[in-house]
Amino acid sequence: MARMDEFDWLTEINRASIVTNLRSGLINHSTAVMAADALRGVVSDVESGKSPRAKRVILYEPLLIAKAGPEVTVIHAGRSSQDMHSTFRLAMLRSATLDLMETLDGTLDDLALFARKNESTLLPAYTNGVAAQPTTLAHLLSGYIAGFARDRERLSEFYIRMNECPMGCTVLNGTGWPLDRNGMSDFLGFDRPRRNAFDATQISQVDLPVELAGIVAAIGLHVGEMIGGIMTQYAQPRPWLLLSEGGDNTYVSSAMPQKRNPGLLNNTRAEASDAVAAAEGVFLRAHNVVSGMMDGKSAGKNTGMADTASSALTKLRRVIAGIVVNRDRALEELNLDWTASQEIADQLMLKHGLPFRIGHHMASAMVSWARAHDVRPSDFPYDEMKALYRKEIESEFPDASPDLPMTEAEFHSCLDPKSILEKRQTAGSANPKETSAMLSEQEARIAWYRENTAMARRRVASAHQALADAFDAIR
Repeated sequence: MARMDEFDWLTEINRASIVTNLRSGLINHSTAVMAADALRGVVSDVESGKSPRAKRVILYEPLLIAKAGPEVTVIHAGRSSQDMHSTFRLAMLRSATLDLMETLDGTLDDLALFARKNESTLLPAYTNGVAAQPTTLAHLLSGYIAGFARDRERLSEFYIRMNECPMGCTVLNGTGWPLDRNGMSDFLGFDRPRRNAFDATQISQVDLPVELAGIVAAIGLHVGEMIGGIMTQYAQPRPWLLLSEGGDNTYVSSAMPQKRNPGLLNNTRAEASDAVAAAEGVFLRAHNVVSGMMDGKSAGKNTGMADTASSALTKLRRVIAGIVVNRDRALEELNLDWTASQEIADQLMLKHGLPFRIGHHMASAMVSWARAHDVRPSDFPYDEMKALYRKEIESEFPDASPDLPMTEAEFHSCLDPKSILEKRQTAGSANPKETSAMLSEQEARIAWYRENTAMARRRVASAHQALADAFDAIR
């Protein structure tokens, strides 16, 4: 279903005004029929191209007057451009927010499925741009799911605060015409009327888009960070996370036949940056402006910001679908560097009582020797480890035995990434069982997000249908 624009929502507001005023006894049946017929005529003219899509109250009302005379303006009693425009701005922002929620739900689903397929995929994780520790792709993805889930939680909380109706607040202090605010709110798909009239048409109209901007910025940051992680290894001759070729995923160079440029990754990152930039624009337009001004109230700019975030997430979903994982290459990369070195210090402390810092120095000496001799972790000689251990203990901890307490099998197990992760014991770790448990929790939460979005959409659709039925009955 196409998004409703300002004209569509002004039409809905007019329909709701006619129905609620009739039900409240504020207008009689013949007046309601006259106004309803005029409204139908305006809509018919617009749909046939005879009239423009009036997107402001002062442009819409003359179309009604042309159909039924000035008597039709009774439906404007108790209303103002302020509360009507405030209402359609929120309704349009609501549509963009629901689309963003739905796109984020799909992204979370895709990430969870991708993680499930890669619970045993070992790869390096980085801190300060340098390989730090071994982990699994599933554990990394679960971390990103947690970040995006916070964005999704914020959207749910924002939606509750946003979905309150300004109708009946008139300009900013209410009206002497007893318009049924609850009825208007229900028919227009809102959860309730916004309590304070000044807040409804002035304050919330600015701070709600700013609140959404903060969420959009966080989404953009998460998308950009994830793409950055993929791009870091993409610069290598043999990446372990590679976009499948074809379509818009990659493109070739006009001069270099070997190149397969990751266009989709670049475009996704750029779209995420656009979302952050759009969010910053919302902040800047709203900043340092007194209430009542229009600077921060643009429906187009505010919904466009949310739509840019949705577009970035849609591209990210294509990235997730297009990534080909080379597990052997990822493991090879792990074994090229010393991401397992801390495990030596940990196990010397846990199993053999060596102070952690002494064990840390021991592991550091091992890494220095290995790099000087171009030796990989999987090839490090046990005898050399014993010699280095003796030297380190005699230098820093002479009260201890200089004999390496680790067996050769235990030593090599400490350098095996898979074994390291299986030994992790803390909650939230990359231990396979713990990662699987986290994914199960996240999958359940994602299912709740899906239902939350669907329920909100059903509420709006139900209100739309109820209003259509009530309006059609006025003949």
